[in-house]
Amino acid sequence: MTPSAPLLLTRHALPEFGTHVLSAQWREPRIGIVHLGIGNFHRAHQALYTEEAMLAAGGDWGICGVTLQGDVSKRDALMAQQGLYGVVERGAQGEKVTIARALLEVLAMPHDHEILFARLTDPLVKIVSLTVTEKGYCRDSRTGDVDLEDTLVAHDLAHPETPRSVPGILVAALRRRRANPFTVLSCDNLAHNGAALRQAVCSFARQLDPELGDWIAKEVAFPSTMVDRIVPATTDSERESVVRALGYRDAAPVPCEPFRQWVIEDHFPAGRPAWETAGAQLVDDVTPFELAKLRMLNGTHSTLAYLSMLAGFETIDAAISDPDMHRLIYTMMTDEIAPTLTVPGSLDVLAYRDALLARYANPALKHRCAQIAMDGSQKIPPRLLGTIAARIAQGQPFARLALAVAAWMMFLRGHADDGIRFEIKDPLASRLQALAASAHGEPDALLAALLPVREIFPAELAAHPGLRSALHDALQTLAKGARGAIAAYAG
Repeated sequence: MTPSAPLLLTRHALPEFGTHVLSAQWREPRIGIVHLGIGNFHRAHQALYTEEAMLAAGGDWGICGVTLQGDVSKRDALMAQQGLYGVVERGAQGEKVTIARALLEVLAMPHDHEILFARLTDPLVKIVSLTVTEKGYCRDSRTGDVDLEDTLVAHDLAHPETPRSVPGILVAALRRRRANPFTVLSCDNLAHNGAALRQAVCSFARQLDPELGDWIAKEVAFPSTMVDRIVPATTDSERESVVRALGYRDAAPVPCEPFRQWVIEDHFPAGRPAWETAGAQLVDDVTPFELAKLRMLNGTHSTLAYLSMLAGFETIDAAISDPDMHRLIYTMMTDEIAPTLTVPGSLDVLAYRDALLARYANPALKHRCAQIAMDGSQKIPPRLLGTIAARIAQGQPFARLALAVAAWMMFLRGHADDGIRFEIKDPLASRLQALAASAHGEPDALLAALLPVREIFPAELAAHPGLRSALHDALQTLAKGARGAIAAYAG
């Protein structure tokens, strides 16, 4: 007789989950947060902080998650489970499965337009948070204003009542919430994310109604945040983990590391969950924290990703276990990145370095380098070029940082040193690949083709002879093989 398949997760089964929930004491809240971009990161990070805050201090902060991709599969999978899903935390101490409960509803745009706007105009909703990546802000990279050439933006300006873009959705909702505006909380991996989102939203609003744009700029809070947790893509392994732990089937589990961090600018006129009870840091200014993370973690993550794509390392833990790579990243953080940071006394930069190296070495995560290598045109400027500019201003060398940028340039050829091909996933992919192909494998030609791309390289920085020289040397070394370059620059 064939055994029956495990039952799907359901809230009726919560009493059976024992230690696999954060607490047996749980009151179903009403929805107080709408989150745009219901991906793995939010579900392993902010949603857990919010559940823990409600357990500690109460409040109606249930989450309505929204996918903006037009694909209903995630909505349907999560709603079939009544918003439940497993968080599979893996580290040196083993594996832990926790069933998260703060997500109460999932919507898919544009299919659920009316339901979404009913939520957004509900006075109980006091926060609209986002993890949509920088490209979801539809910003002009040169000015920071909304990109008027973006197809979604053009649609929303012509049809403001049926918006599809993030700025369009927020402006349409805020127009209806002038008596009691919600707080807009960016949780994206972007420097000054609150200010960046405010500028995009206000510039969009002014295209429709200058007075509305001015009101949003004055009256709506856009606090900045710094978020951190490594959250890889879901695989069948996580689904199997939930079945093993609970005996129930989960179509949408999330893998993550044990470490997490959330630093939040404490500006919430309409109220907020007591996130500090869950370990979040509420501060007046997140800038020192976000800059440390951007340069130390994100910068070295990208370095690892692009060098690994060339050298043939598939995952971050495999890459950092190579002695030369480990030494390269250690020295890069110690000698080139840390000296550019001014941090509060509560942040020990060198201890932070050591914690990052330990996190990278976590063998349980299998964080794929190809995933980190996506969207390089948007990641390279803040993660690496900003640090290079700081080193130039200090009159200090930046050879390892230049190697990272050069590795990204070589990555655009679309193949590893051994000839294995890979896909370039980037908003500028076709243009960048065409430029890389025009170089015909010549390092100097590659440099000449890519430095004029102003969306990535500011004119003044691109013209700096020190940058050109450092990139030239790095490209020449990489042309002989990435593994040799890693060893040469490990120093």
